[in-house]
Amino acid sequence: MTLQVLTSDALAPVAHGFFTRKGGASSGVFAGLNCGAGSSDQAEAVRTNRARVAGHMGVEAGGLVTVYQTHSAIVVPVTGPFAGATPEADGIVTATPGIVLGILTADCQPVLFADAKAGVIGAAHAGWKGAQGGVLEATLDAMEALGANRVDTKAVIGPSISQKAYEVGPEFFDRFMDEDPDNSRFFAGGAEGRMQFDLISYGLHRLRVAGVGHAEWTGHCTYADADRFYSYRRATHRGEADYGRLISTIRL
Repeated sequence: MTLQVLTSDALAPVAHGFFTRKGGASSGVFAGLNCGAGSSDQAEAVRTNRARVAGHMGVEAGGLVTVYQTHSAIVVPVTGPFAGATPEADGIVTATPGIVLGILTADCQPVLFADAKAGVIGAAHAGWKGAQGGVLEATLDAMEALGANRVDTKAVIGPSISQKAYEVGPEFFDRFMDEDPDNSRFFAGGAEGRMQFDLISYGLHRLRVAGVGHAEWTGHCTYADADRFYSYRRATHRGEADYGRLISTIRL
């Protein structure tokens, strides 16, 4: 099966892709293009999947750079593959041509950034914790340190969990109200006193307040489309033992 990769005109002409689960070597609950080495999938299948992604992006497998994601606001600049241990971070930036930046997700927001004029790109993993903690703003700061201008920077959020599928409890709501009472706009009423959180609108809001030149979402919900996307929450609701990880990439 061939790879199915989503792109955004906003990031053109920078090479990028929000990869779906189509076209991979994994099987079972991971069936498809699982790129998560932290999953319990067969290591060889994950290596094969990542090699296919790298090939699609025009580099050898070693040219695909990812980090050990921890829902932080840490962003690291890179000029090539890591020589030692993979650093803990949730954002990556580079001004080096030929390096593919990759972010893994399974409901959280994968956000790809590009200032094509300056030749600087970035990628961030932004779940609710990372987004609230400032990973999107930190990525823009790190890009500026490499010469980018945020008003010239385009940011695109890839497949993520939509508000309809993101039910949360009152303690979650309170956390966002403590940050800013205006955050109530990102919540809708749910069943039995629970609420529905709009992670994507929250991410877009944070990006726009930070001064990014353009921000958009591809419009794809990971939870709703099991054929194309992995979803942590859907796997949990189904009682599955583990779940695959999608990869989103960008390269100068």
